[in-house]
Amino acid sequence: MNFKNLFIGFIALLTIACKDNTKENQQSTQPNLIFFLADDQDVYDYGCYGNEKVNTAAVDQLAREGMLFNNAFTAQAICAPSRSQLLSGKYPVKNGCFANHTSAKPDLISATKHLRKLGYEVVLAGKSHVKPSTVFDWDKEWEPVPKEGVPRDYIPLDSIENYFKNSKKPFCMLIASKYPHSTYFKVENANADEIKFFPFNDDKKNDQEFINKKAGYYKSIEEDGKQLEKVLQYVDTYLNENTFFIYSADHGVSGKFTVKDIGLKVPFVVRWPNVIKAGSIANQLIHYTDVLPTFLDIAGGKATADMDGKSFLPILKGEDIEINKYVYGVRTNQNILNSEVFPSRMIRDKQYKYIRNFNSLEVVEQNLTGKPNVDYFIKRGAEHFKNEPFEELYDLQKDPFEQQNLAKNPDYKEVKERLIKDLFVWMKDQGDFLNNQIGNMPLITSKGNKGFKLDKDTPRRKIPDSIKNTLKEENYLIIKHW
Repeated sequence: MNFKNLFIGFIALLTIACKDNTKENQQSTQPNLIFFLADDQDVYDYGCYGNEKVNTAAVDQLAREGMLFNNAFTAQAICAPSRSQLLSGKYPVKNGCFANHTSAKPDLISATKHLRKLGYEVVLAGKSHVKPSTVFDWDKEWEPVPKEGVPRDYIPLDSIENYFKNSKKPFCMLIASKYPHSTYFKVENANADEIKFFPFNDDKKNDQEFINKKAGYYKSIEEDGKQLEKVLQYVDTYLNENTFFIYSADHGVSGKFTVKDIGLKVPFVVRWPNVIKAGSIANQLIHYTDVLPTFLDIAGGKATADMDGKSFLPILKGEDIEINKYVYGVRTNQNILNSEVFPSRMIRDKQYKYIRNFNSLEVVEQNLTGKPNVDYFIKRGAEHFKNEPFEELYDLQKDPFEQQNLAKNPDYKEVKERLIKDLFVWMKDQGDFLNNQIGNMPLITSKGNKGFKLDKDTPRRKIPDSIKNTLKEENYLIIKHW
């Protein structure tokens, strides 16, 4: 045989072997688990969810290659509570993080410990926004990295690529982007024709400031797509096909801090070659609390009895079965810059949604305590949300954008009563500090009076001098673990 040809053949075989070894770094049958989480993006702002005016090519590709969920939800349209339930399998009040920038309960067992027991390395790449570190104790953690010419830090792409290339054991990685969360790209003189409008923002078609901001938001979405595209390239280059990949966004920006679907309904697209049928669609209700139980199921473990979520692995394998009869929502307006006392709870099935706004103007007089400094803030909260009624009921099949409140329609009395009953059963199980008795309207803060205070100014909320610093620790419901 010609020595030159033999040498070329040897080099070719060596190259193939090296490439195969790269993809077969792990010999385990346990799949890699990757969750890519965008930040503050509406489910309505994706090509695969029907918005042809925004560029989401990488997510659309995932949908073609995997499964798109039409009814996926978070329980809270705010960063820290959304992420805490994702990593714990428990709804916000139960896991303890139901106000932004607060901690989960210190005895909570999160995804890190559950998956570590099953032989996984658990990694965070990007934005955290969850605490305490004793609960969310990552094996590896890489911070977002600065990048010139863009408004937000990038995910640590170099660290992600290097990890994929050299991984030797099954891993679970949360890749948490800071996009498209504001600040957005600056766009001047944008065209309204380039923006898709919906019933909840249709009145903004002639608002140039809104249009410019929306165009910048679209550009930030496109920038996040570049990050996702890179990550998918790394997955396809370095990892074998036994890799389960989820894309989602933590909540919608248009409904942030609310319990409307524009805040709680999330994009949710998954890919798992040889398991999930390409181009499939799931319409069953799933929830962020279901993610950890599903990960555990896939990894060979089981969800614990105290978790709220359930595994949706059967749906991934092609079974169209009910995972949840209901999903639930929580609203806590305290501990944000526009902080007001206006808590809400929500229950939703596939057709109907019921919302109770516990400090509505309709009932605020019954919520007063007789203490002027406390009652000032209770009244202020009700007046700030003066257009939101005590009860809301929507038929989501007829009215998906929740424009027609049916709460006082006698034709829906039985539906409303059923949802009210089941909502308060769930709230009791969660250990909620609210109940079905009007007149229970606590102000919340943290132990030692160190937390966010209602009687102090913020950059977005001013308090009259006469009422500043008048609230004492005994005026609050103290959340001890915050």
